Amino acid sequence: MGANHAHPPSSRRTVMAGLAVLVPLAVITLAGLLWLWPDGKATGDPARSSVERVTGTVTGVTLKKCPAVPEGAPQSDPATCGNADVRVEGGEAVTLRLPSGPGAQHFAAGDDVILLRGADGKYQISDHDRSTPLWLFGAAFALAVIAFGRWRGVTALVGLVITFVLLLTFVIPGILEGEPPLLVAIVGASAIMLLVLYLTHGFSLATSVAVLGTLASLTLTGVLSYGALGFARLNGITDDSALALDMSLKIDTQGLLLASIIIGALGVLDDVTVTQAVTVAELAHANPSYGFARLYRAAGRIGRAHIASVINTIILAYAGASLPLLLLFSIGQQPLGDVLTTPIIAQEIVRSIVGTLGLIAAVPITTALAALTASRHHPEADPEPLPAEESFFTPHTDQHAHDHGVPAERPARHRRRTRA
Repeated sequence: MGANHAHPPSSRRTVMAGLAVLVPLAVITLAGLLWLWPDGKATGDPARSSVERVTGTVTGVTLKKCPAVPEGAPQSDPATCGNADVRVEGGEAVTLRLPSGPGAQHFAAGDDVILLRGADGKYQISDHDRSTPLWLFGAAFALAVIAFGRWRGVTALVGLVITFVLLLTFVIPGILEGEPPLLVAIVGASAIMLLVLYLTHGFSLATSVAVLGTLASLTLTGVLSYGALGFARLNGITDDSALALDMSLKIDTQGLLLASIIIGALGVLDDVTVTQAVTVAELAHANPSYGFARLYRAAGRIGRAHIASVINTIILAYAGASLPLLLLFSIGQQPLGDVLTTPIIAQEIVRSIVGTLGLIAAVPITTALAALTASRHHPEADPEPLPAEESFFTPHTDQHAHDHGVPAERPARHRRRTRA
C-alpha cells in the first residue's frame, strides 16, 4: 500500500486491550507446544515396520488369461492378469505378478511404480509412483500464487509450509503418543493461527483483530462441538480406520473427532475473520466520518454475503468428497431418514452444522472488534443514517468530494433544491 493509505489511528487503550489478550495467548501456546511436543516414541504396527517401500520402472507387461471364478463373483479385468518385468531402483530386474481383481490398476511399460519389499526380500507391486506429477502440480500452484500475490503470495506459501510442519511434527505425532487429541488440536490450531496470520498479513491492528475474532469463534465452535457430539451420542467410530485406532493405539476417538472439527474450522474461520477485519479498515479509510455503528452495518452486509457463499461451498465440498458413499446409499434404496441417522452421515452433519455456526458467529464478533478499533468517533456521535436508496459507497462528505475534485455543496442549498 502506498503512503496515502494511512488508516485512522486507534486509541492507546484499544491497542493495550488487544495486547492484553494476544500476549498471554502467545505465551500459553508456546508453553503448550513445549509441554506436548512429541518425543518420537509414538507406537505403530510392528508388522508394518518390516515392509520397505522402493521405486521401480515397468519395462514390459505380459498378459495372460484370467483364472476362472465362481458364477456371480466379480470378474477380473483382462488387462490386469499377467506378469510385469520391473527394473528396481538400483538396477535389479524382477518379474512380478500384476495386481488383479476388482478395482485393480492398469500398468504398462514405462510406468513408474511403488514396490513393497518384505523381510524375505520378495517384491510386490503396490501402486503407481506419482511423485513427478505431484511435484509438477505443486510447482504450478506455487508459481500461480506468487504471480498473482507477489510478496504476499510468498508469505502465504511459507504459512502453508508452517501449517503442514506443525500438523506433521506436532499434531499427528502428539495424538499417536497418547496425548489428549482435543488439547493437542487446540494448541496446534493456536500456533498455526498466530504464526500464519501474522506472517501472511503482517503485524497490524487488522491482523490482531482477525486473530481475536478467530480465537473467539474457534472457542465457540469447540464448545458447540463438545455439546453436540454428546447430545447426538457420536463417539467418532464410523469406519474400520477409526476402529483400528481405538483398538490398537487406544486413542480417544471422540476427542479425535473434536480435534478434526477444530482444525477444519480454523481453515475457514481465518478467511472470514481476515476479510472482515480488512473490510472494516478499508471502509474506515475511505469514509473517515464513519463511526462504530456505520462501520458495523456496512461491513456486516459484506459479511452476510460472504457467509452465504461459504455455506454453499462447504455443502458442495462435502457432497463432492462423499459422492461414492452417497451413491452406495442410493443403490441400497434406504429411506432418507435412515441414511441421515447412520453414524458416518450424522457425524458429518454435526461437523458441518457446528462449524457453520462458528463461522456465522465469526462475522459479528470480528466486525464489532474491527469497527471498535477503527472508528474515531463514539457510537453516539454517528451522523444521521443514510437514506435507504443510497449505498454506503456513495460520497457524502465535503472531504470526499474535495479528494475527487468535485465541488462540494452546502447542505442548506441541497435542501432548498430538493424542496424546489
